[in-house]
Amino acid sequence: MRKKRTVDLDTFDPFSIHLGLTFTKCEDGYSHCFLKVKNSLLNRHKTLHGGVTYMVADTAMGAALYTCLYEDELCTTVDNKIVYMKPVKSGTITCDSRVINRGKRLAMVEAEVKQGEKLVAKTIGTLLIYNINKE
Repeated sequence: MRKKRTVDLDTFDPFSIHLGLTFTKCEDGYSHCFLKVKNSLLNRHKTLHGGVTYMVADTAMGAALYTCLYEDELCTTVDNKIVYMKPVKSGTITCDSRVINRGKRLAMVEAEVKQGEKLVAKTIGTLLIYNINKE
């Protein structure tokens, strides 16, 4: 019988941890994380760089999908559509991500990045699922 993959929230993604992303929940096709905005993450207009917002959403979607994978499976993003709705200058952003559909080779996942109750960005992505023993 295949065993489900476990997610270690403290070491899940070294790059996002380096930028300050913190996961608080990751289970059953869902993840929640937050990022405290710091000056080093701002662009020249003194707002949070769009690439940082994208990283938060992309990493959260991967984490949500990881909870639906088996130990012999990994995933990678193949497509991601993000829409930015509100600039962020300071404070904290949160991200909630959910697996919409998990097929054999592809999964559809969505994420909402918020600051408080205000939607900052919405994204929907397609992730490839592959078996590490067959690739």
